[in-house]
Amino acid sequence: MGAASSTEAEREPLLAPTSAGTTNSQPVNSRVYGRRWLVLTLFSLLALMQGMVWNFWGPIQNSAVKAYGFTKSDIAVLVLWGPVGFFPWLLFMWLMDKKGLRASLLLSAFFMLLGSAMRSIPLTDLHLRRWLIHGGQFLNGLAGPTIMSAGPYLSTTWFAPDQRATATAVASLFSYLGGAASFIVGPLIVPAPNDSQTGAATAAPPSTAFIRNRIQLVLYAELAAIGLFFVAVLLYFPSRPPVPPSVAAASQRLSYRSSICRLLSNFRFLMIALAYAVSTGVIGGWSGVLDMVLTPANVSQVDAGWIGFWSIVGGCVFGIAMARFADSIRGMLKLILVLMLAGASLSSTWFTLTCLSTITHLPVTAAILYTSCILVGIFVNSSVPIFFELFIETVYPVPEGVTCGVVTFLGNLATGLLLFFLTFYPTNLSWLNWCVTGSCLFSLVLVLFFRESYDRLYLDVFVSV
Repeated sequence: MGAASSTEAEREPLLAPTSAGTTNSQPVNSRVYGRRWLVLTLFSLLALMQGMVWNFWGPIQNSAVKAYGFTKSDIAVLVLWGPVGFFPWLLFMWLMDKKGLRASLLLSAFFMLLGSAMRSIPLTDLHLRRWLIHGGQFLNGLAGPTIMSAGPYLSTTWFAPDQRATATAVASLFSYLGGAASFIVGPLIVPAPNDSQTGAATAAPPSTAFIRNRIQLVLYAELAAIGLFFVAVLLYFPSRPPVPPSVAAASQRLSYRSSICRLLSNFRFLMIALAYAVSTGVIGGWSGVLDMVLTPANVSQVDAGWIGFWSIVGGCVFGIAMARFADSIRGMLKLILVLMLAGASLSSTWFTLTCLSTITHLPVTAAILYTSCILVGIFVNSSVPIFFELFIETVYPVPEGVTCGVVTFLGNLATGLLLFFLTFYPTNLSWLNWCVTGSCLFSLVLVLFFRESYDRLYLDVFVSV
């Protein structure tokens, strides 16, 4: 994968940059280590589990209502705990900036382990069990700031410039892939109540106890997997390689306080950050309750799970492909984003108008719902790593963790606001579909007027030469 092999490959000495991104005459050795793929794999697997836990309840909301007496507002709150976990993001970004990725990732993995253990306690008191499940979801949400924002930090720290966008895509999108897995694992293992399935009128409905036992089985499996990955990170996960892989990785960054001030005063950054937050935040909340969105269209829980699965998997595959393209032809990030958001705007409009078939008289078939919904997920989810790389290029030398921490907080704030309103208006969800369409169009306009720059790329390409 890429120009560097999986074995250790030493590069030519580079000039040492100062904190402002300029250089002096002191050379810096650069080396790409083969262990970078192991580091990326560990991080990505942990991100996958965090995404699975975060999105677990949405795809089986009908079963959760049957087993634990949850309401639709409860399901929205369970998904909402993910964005709520981002409120102390300043603390996690400070920890990453000062102590490195190992310390912050260990803390996040511990929160995930503790939260999964709380959710898995098999109490018979459903009221107390309900609070333990909510508490476990909140602890898992606290792992979000590090898991979702550390991808560009990891790629810059470990990977060469011609592999950075690809590594960012893998690290950033595996959390989404975990959400996709939850759309399949949940509905396939946990049976839906008989009244939420089409064509199942003659089948005997599963008992409440059976549904509860199947949910418990998935909770135990997730706890075991998270425990295994926590031990792996504890035993081996270095904060950084002995020798940096590029000039940008070796350069000094701004201080934590200066970085925050630089970001908040940079109009171009705020412009592109708003475009990211609105599009991905709204889509994140919408996909988390996709079963509720598609129920009025007579789509079963299992079918809704497959739609969510393929939309996220397609976004991950397409996002990694676009990131690899961006590594090969540099300086094209804005154009790629424009094309992605244009596709998302068209497909979301198609889906919204299809759901309003009584007014628009558009044909409503399973194929149309599948295609339009999957295209929305593909275009928006695949834009995440491209956004991240553009953020880093725009505000360099602000640390990658701080930059992505700010934008992921804003994105989850948008998700949280959407789910907050959903708790008050959980019945007619046509407004939610219009929010998706409006968010894509709004972000497209912002990106079109954004003036791109590539400060980090300029440093790596020209200074190293």
